[in-house]
Amino acid sequence: MKQICLFHRRWGGWIVALLLSGGAMAQEASDTITDRIHQIDRVTVTARRVPNKLTSTAPVQSLSGQDIERLGIQDMADAVRRFAGAQVRDYGGIGGLKTVSVRNMGAAHTAVSYDGVTVSNCQAGQIDIGRFSLDNVSMVTLAVGQTDDLLQTARHYASAGVLSIETEKPHFDEGRRYALRARVSGGSFGYITPSLRWWQQLSSRTRLAVDGSFMRADGNYPFTLVNGKYVTQERRNNSDILSGQGEANLYHTFKDNSELDVKAYYYRSRRGLPGAVTLYNPLSDERLWDENIFVQTRYKKQFNPRWAMQVQGKYNHGWNRYEDQGAEYTDGTYSEHHKQDEYYLSASVLYRPLEGLSFSLAQDGVANTLHNTLPECPFPTRLTSISAFNARYSNDWLTATALLVHTATFEHVEKGEAPDNFRRFAPSLSVSLKPWQEEELFLRLMYKSTFRLPTFNDLYYYRLGNRNLRPEKANEYTAGLTWSLQKAAWLDYLSVTLDGYFNNVTDKIVAFPSTYTWKMANYGRVHAAGIDATLAASATLASGYDLTFSGNYMWQKAIDLTDPDAKNYRDQLPYTPVHSGSASLIVGTPWLSLGYSLVGVGERYYMSQNLPENRIDGYVEQSLSLSRNFNLKQGRIAVKAEVLNLADEQYDVIKYYPMPGRSWRLTGSFYF
Repeated sequence: MKQICLFHRRWGGWIVALLLSGGAMAQEASDTITDRIHQIDRVTVTARRVPNKLTSTAPVQSLSGQDIERLGIQDMADAVRRFAGAQVRDYGGIGGLKTVSVRNMGAAHTAVSYDGVTVSNCQAGQIDIGRFSLDNVSMVTLAVGQTDDLLQTARHYASAGVLSIETEKPHFDEGRRYALRARVSGGSFGYITPSLRWWQQLSSRTRLAVDGSFMRADGNYPFTLVNGKYVTQERRNNSDILSGQGEANLYHTFKDNSELDVKAYYYRSRRGLPGAVTLYNPLSDERLWDENIFVQTRYKKQFNPRWAMQVQGKYNHGWNRYEDQGAEYTDGTYSEHHKQDEYYLSASVLYRPLEGLSFSLAQDGVANTLHNTLPECPFPTRLTSISAFNARYSNDWLTATALLVHTATFEHVEKGEAPDNFRRFAPSLSVSLKPWQEEELFLRLMYKSTFRLPTFNDLYYYRLGNRNLRPEKANEYTAGLTWSLQKAAWLDYLSVTLDGYFNNVTDKIVAFPSTYTWKMANYGRVHAAGIDATLAASATLASGYDLTFSGNYMWQKAIDLTDPDAKNYRDQLPYTPVHSGSASLIVGTPWLSLGYSLVGVGERYYMSQNLPENRIDGYVEQSLSLSRNFNLKQGRIAVKAEVLNLADEQYDVIKYYPMPGRSWRLTGSFYF
């Protein structure tokens, strides 16, 4: 091996030089105009669009930044709604809280990753995905189970599903060392969002990206209030939001081709919480202030074809303030302040001893603290160790992955008794088979054991918390197939996926009524069965004309099996539709790009009992967008017009939290 490397080092450069000089001499012999500069014609390179991952042993779906722009997707929650198996809870409006869960296992079971590092909230356990801007996103991916990346963190391995957000890395036109994009969006309900992005080539190996955006909206949109036979036209109130976010990214490639990424992120918002709409009390005085700062770094090195390593670190600081006004409070105002900090370190190692055989080991260490102004706050500290060992074998017809995750927690409180320390192993197994080599058909099976720890709110929140809670456990079973058609005539690609699943969730952590108040308790057993189906296709109709279609359908039955004597025994879980789906169509022409999309959700219930009076009607929300680029000498201008909720559908995602009706938005982007 050393002799081969030495040969390359000594003679590789000479061979390349001789080939180049030979080509130059051949040109000189046949070209008599050697004293002139020759400019070759511009060459356009086209490539086949890459469909959703079909060879993965677990279901994986993706949306590119280009598709997000062409479809006129308005925010991160709107993008995630287009993934099969994802449920988004939206509390209404631009500033409303938006959380995601996978296959009815709860938001705390789903990890949200931002450029490879998990976004955390040890206080509530769920992430508001509405605060992430789409302006600098290159790819959004939802994986049920885990992706095939063997160098991912142990946190990702331990989650039931992972929503990954990857931002766009700087790239430059030939001869340029910088790029600037200025963007302004404006629309209905006082919405305006200016943003600025600067890319700079600091050296041949170092790039810098700086992004900043600001959003303002009053959010007081009209809606229809139905109360029996009475129908009135109302307007949402206390729905305003003022937010700003910025981040700076440094990308460096060392001489040995190892990579270092450093990110600094800041977000701050002030918003009204519109609250539930009731007939006799439509007003709300609740306010919320949020602040989030984090710094993260990622280093990745490939030692040789057999060994690779990745190290990640992060410091995260979160702060929020809640305030409510009313005569029921002694001073007329009630206020809470919460502060949480996290210190996180992860290391992953990949080893390939043989062709087709790989092993990886990931180790994460996490320290979380919480301080708040509530009475009897115990000021908890949680230390968590997560270890994940992964083994994979792959050949032409088989890919098999076995995973074992071990989690250990150590809890400390300054007041009262701390919960018991916790240790648990969680195994997983997934297999992908390709029965026929000439067909792009794959069969896949997956079993995954996961759990989610009680959050600090579950354990310690004033009067509500319960320090005797056990982790909420889940077992996932998935069987499916994927198929794709190779390029044929005008069809660029066609892909189909079909997955059936069954989830068994025990020891669910819920708020349970006690003698004088509500209390968190392990009270719940849920069986969830369903089918996820996706279809994606792309076609070239003529020169400059293309058509892209994607769609998904979900059937799910999630029932409560907690108490055979309860009235809601075997009833569908609240906010779980049996039928839902989405579809999108993008038409590209030499002049403009047209995008059309719809999201449909069937009827569901907002209470545990499936009674007619608890039913929420289904809805179909449609959107339309038109965009066009104008080339300039020093850049280009992109203009986009969107109509959201085209049919002016009046609906609720969460009961008594009405969503906006028809609205519009205009966006202008300037690239230099």
